[in-house]
Amino acid sequence: MTTAFVLAGGGSLGAVQVGMLQALSERDVRPDLLIGTSAGAINAAYVAGRGTGQASLDELAEIWRGLRRQAVFPFAPLRHALAIGGARPSLCSSGNLRRLIEANLPFRNLEEATIPIHIVTTDLLSGREVLLSTGDAASAVMASAAIPGVFPPVERRGLVLVDGGVADNAALSQAVALGADEVYVLPTGFACALEHPPTNALGVAMQALTLLVEQRLVIDVAQFRGRAKIKVLPPVCPLAVSPTDFTQAGALIERSHRATAEWIDSGGPELPGPERFLSLHHDAPIEKLAS
Repeated sequence: MTTAFVLAGGGSLGAVQVGMLQALSERDVRPDLLIGTSAGAINAAYVAGRGTGQASLDELAEIWRGLRRQAVFPFAPLRHALAIGGARPSLCSSGNLRRLIEANLPFRNLEEATIPIHIVTTDLLSGREVLLSTGDAASAVMASAAIPGVFPPVERRGLVLVDGGVADNAALSQAVALGADEVYVLPTGFACALEHPPTNALGVAMQALTLLVEQRLVIDVAQFRGRAKIKVLPPVCPLAVSPTDFTQAGALIERSHRATAEWIDSGGPELPGPERFLSLHHDAPIEKLAS
């Protein structure tokens, strides 16, 4: 039995995956291979080098708790103005994000990871999904997280690459092609319970991307569930945290950890129709996150 963990993207909501990983690890569910996209690629790369033990995941949780928006999406009025005028390729510089990734990657090349890892990106010219499995790890993760218009594209192997979520966020087809018999999908979800829509370009872009990711996941899970045993961990829902808000990481981790543990223990992974767990949005009262 080959078990794959597929980690989707979602900006600051990537913190949700830490809680999921903790609950899986506590039940001795561990991956034989990892596939990551965008924020999920960042988490997957960390786990690929440091494993899924308690100490490793506790450290990953602390990294997420310490993040703030400026460390990922730096606000620079002059750059924003130049980007709008066409003199810059993106609203934000990717320098801060690169430093964050490089500081926490224990391997240089993807093939050196302790757990085999594959990073999903998108060819900006063709829209084709490009899977990176070898070569420089930092640039691969950067490419997967290069949200169009927000971060500059990454040139690699003669291609111009952007966020993998544009093509195929969960990359379930890749997990199956790589020989996975059992696939755990770790979605980040999306802010389904915001009181008001985002009012700035970054917020609108991130909200739209997370909606795209969720819709694509529903389709892909339904399509591939007959080719492997697919287990979709339920995203946090209802959720009123923007994918650009990093201040709630600790509460998201705790809430996801608790929900995932309860779901696994109640037999959730064996329930039919796994794509249903991506559509649990309703009018229930919003659970308030702790400060």
